[in-house]
Amino acid sequence: MQLFYNSEISLETKQITFDKIESKHIVRVLRKTEGDILKITNGKGFLFDVEINFANDKRCSAIIINVEKKIKPWHYYLHIAIAPTKNNDRIEWFLEKATEIGIDEITPIICSNSERRIVKLERFEKIIQSAMKQSLKFTLPKLNAPIKFNDFIQQSFDGKVCIAHCEEQNKTTLKSTIQPAERVTILIGPEGDFSKEEIQKALAKKFTPISLGESRLRTETAALVVVNIVSFINE
Repeated sequence: MQLFYNSEISLETKQITFDKIESKHIVRVLRKTEGDILKITNGKGFLFDVEINFANDKRCSAIIINVEKKIKPWHYYLHIAIAPTKNNDRIEWFLEKATEIGIDEITPIICSNSERRIVKLERFEKIIQSAMKQSLKFTLPKLNAPIKFNDFIQQSFDGKVCIAHCEEQNKTTLKSTIQPAERVTILIGPEGDFSKEEIQKALAKKFTPISLGESRLRTETAALVVVNIVSFINE
């Protein structure tokens, strides 16, 4: 199934007009014409069947003929706050794979040891959208604006909050910390790890310190391990 994404489409929408880029893709690349059916999601858990009524490579339009509510296939809520990596390709790889597996919310956090402090949210958003379509999911993960570590931990959180760090302290495994169908927020630090001060501040805010195993993992690897473990626990 070829899945399209349009954030503006809603239950009240009767007809949709694609932009020039999508119109060209639909008509020239996919060779769709009048009467053909397309599948579109708005990233909010709905799948729309639309029938093309005007197949033009500059302005393709379609009429909505059916709407289906798609239940999210996982029953937990996973929010990962991750320090952006120095190499953009690595954090982008995480965004893609996490979306394919299943994640609900992502926040870039700027830490004391962060090597990258500026992120391109528009590009991140496009990667997430593409991964959602490729993996045939109908709920788009929420991507938040970057925030400083100290400001992030001052927020109020629903559910369990954890911090994965490499310091030699008493820590529990993620598997033994969370339960199925739980709402959880997990902090993943930069390549140089969280500073000792940041760890202590998080602990003071009741973040549970967790270990992801004996290996020292790269930032994006650690974050994806978390996504996979949470998914496995909820199977």
